[in-house]
Amino acid sequence: MVRSALNTKVKGLAGWLALLFIAVALVVIGVTADRGTRTPAERADALEQRLACPVCDGESIFESRNQAAVNLRNEIESLVNEGQLTDDEIIARIESRLNESLLLVPKAGGIDGLVWALPVAALVCGFAGLAVAFRRWKLAAGDDSEPTDDDRELVAAALSDQAENDR
Repeated sequence: MVRSALNTKVKGLAGWLALLFIAVALVVIGVTADRGTRTPAERADALEQRLACPVCDGESIFESRNQAAVNLRNEIESLVNEGQLTDDEIIARIESRLNESLLLVPKAGGIDGLVWALPVAALVCGFAGLAVAFRRWKLAAGDDSEPTDDDRELVAAALSDQAENDR
C-alpha cells in the first residue's frame, strides 16, 4: 500500500516536471528562434505591421490608407531597400522624427518583455498554487475511496426503507 502511493507520487511529480520542462523549452525556442532571411518586401511589411498609424486610431501603418501612413510605408520601404539600418534603428528613426512612440507591440526584451512574461508567469504560479491547494485538501480529507461498515449499513437501511415504501 505504501509502495503504490509512493510510486503514484513519483509518477505524478515526474509528469509535472516533464510538463514544466516542455513549457520552458517551448518559450525559449519561441523567443530565440531565428525567423530566417527575409526579402526586403517581407521585412518592410513586418515593420509596417509593428507600427501604428500616427493619424488613425488603432490601425497599423500596414492597414491604414491614410496619406500619412502611405508616406511612412514609402519611407520604411526606402530605408529597408538601402539595407543600412536594422529594424529597431528604422523604428527609432521614424519615432524620433515624429516625436511619439508608434509601437503596437512591445519589444521582446528588457522591461517591455516583462509586459508579456509577467502575466504568463502569474498564470502559471496561480495554477501551480491551485494544484498544491487541491492536493493538500485531498490529503487532509483522507482516503475515503472505500466504503466503511457504517456506510454499508446506511445504504442497506435506505434500501429496505425504500422497499417497504414501494409495497
